[in-house]
Amino acid sequence: MSNAIGVNTKKRGRPVTTGKGQLVGVRLQPDQLAALDTWIEAQPEPRPTRPEAIRQLLAERLVAP
Repeated sequence: MSNAIGVNTKKRGRPVTTGKGQLVGVRLQPDQLAALDTWIEAQPEPRPTRPEAIRQLLAERLVAP
């Protein structure tokens, strides 16, 4: 005999975030976004996502004197 009620394995609510860092929202102007996308296209595979590209650029700039 089969069960009349199916088992719902779907979890409710928002997914767990992957990082514990502070969220910083940034708006970029079209020319800045185009420059970022151009920089990303110049990177070797696998290319970084926009957020990862911004993190890499910040890390490079903040380390330099």
